[in-house]
Amino acid sequence: MAFRAYGARVLYQRVVAVRIMYRALSAEVHPQSHADFLKGAPHRKHPGVTNLKTLRLPDELQKAAQAIIHGTEVSGLVDKARSLTNFLWSRKRAPEDVTLRERAMALEKNLWEKTKEKGGDVDLQLLKTQITKKVLSDLRKITYHWSPMRYDEELGVVYMVAKLAGGYAAVKRVLNEIKKRDPSFSPHSLLDFGSGLGTAVWASHSFWGDTLKEMVCVDNSGAMNTIADRLLRGSSEKDEPVIKQVYFRQFLPVSPKVQFDLVVGAFSLSELASQKEREDAILTLWRKTSSYLVLVENGTKEGHQILMDARDILLKKQERAAHDPRRPSVFAPCPHESPCPKLFQLPLVPCNFSQAYIPLPLPGAPDRLTERFSYLVLSRTDWAGGEGLDWARLTAPVLRRPRHVHCQVCCSSGEIKRVVVTAHRHGRDVYRCARSSDWGDQLPIIQPEDDSSNLD
Repeated sequence: MAFRAYGARVLYQRVVAVRIMYRALSAEVHPQSHADFLKGAPHRKHPGVTNLKTLRLPDELQKAAQAIIHGTEVSGLVDKARSLTNFLWSRKRAPEDVTLRERAMALEKNLWEKTKEKGGDVDLQLLKTQITKKVLSDLRKITYHWSPMRYDEELGVVYMVAKLAGGYAAVKRVLNEIKKRDPSFSPHSLLDFGSGLGTAVWASHSFWGDTLKEMVCVDNSGAMNTIADRLLRGSSEKDEPVIKQVYFRQFLPVSPKVQFDLVVGAFSLSELASQKEREDAILTLWRKTSSYLVLVENGTKEGHQILMDARDILLKKQERAAHDPRRPSVFAPCPHESPCPKLFQLPLVPCNFSQAYIPLPLPGAPDRLTERFSYLVLSRTDWAGGEGLDWARLTAPVLRRPRHVHCQVCCSSGEIKRVVVTAHRHGRDVYRCARSSDWGDQLPIIQPEDDSSNLD
């Protein structure tokens, strides 16, 4: 027995020695030190972490929203809010005239071919009339019937119940990335296009309340501007606004020379009637941007496509008379300026992210919800590269397994890859960062491309 105990002790000491030697060799193979990219932060708070814990509305904003709800006479408010949420989530863009013409021509061609197959003598003029009616009828059945949202006081309150907490959570999650990655940014002015309930004002004020001196909210709905102003004033319309220097407008400032440090367009591009209107709005917003342009949409295929169109417009279109010649650079979420690889995958899955939040405390409301959104942040500063380190974006939930982590990342090469991160192949620091990261965070990828592997 004594001999066996001695042998076990010797074996244990050898295993410990091998582990120490392996760690030393691993450190030599992966010379990226703890201080290189962690900058003194713990692994769970590494520079790539941008996710926030479950968010709740500021107390003043929640109290003001509850005061408006208690003072309203909208019947079935919770049910109407749920229906509006579903409607807005399934909302598509208005079909373009070119698309309608193409569909009509395809339907007409198909009907003429079927008529020829039947043969026989026919009255061409009568047949043409019948085919035209049939084309119009079929076109109505397969075309999305888009109509602009007209927010009066009642629908504005319903929208507040449906979207206030979720919209605030999405915008704050996006702005948090700017705050963390660019700590020197201290905006003095904000332009919120399609401001709605003013969630961008509340979210930006939570980060830069000490420096923001001018916040301009632009929304063509007078009723929505009234509700947003009431939310700023708390429980009484006569109270002073909680956040000062907020100005409401129904139209954008006219002068092309007027710029704002931070420009936000949240859930607003999808409410424009045509691609031409969206393009004009995007170019106008970029002209008015001196530092960051933030665009947020629903995390649907439609919302993602709208943002990718905006990205292409700003990256590829050169304005002749630009008052600010600095070209746009993609700050987030894309680590590259190539076409989005998700647009070429089948089945088509949008590039979206999520943020947990606590909804307004209403009868039947759950304790916690998740807002699914897509976003785009463009900067006047070139953010290409990053201290020689390749940061990739996690585009799916992280799968943590014993001694390895499965990650789906969008890389600076413009490709989506599935990487199995281990301490042996990627180094202890990167491995621990991967275990502490989640969907939407950035992850430092040090290993060469041929170390990527597929998720099974």
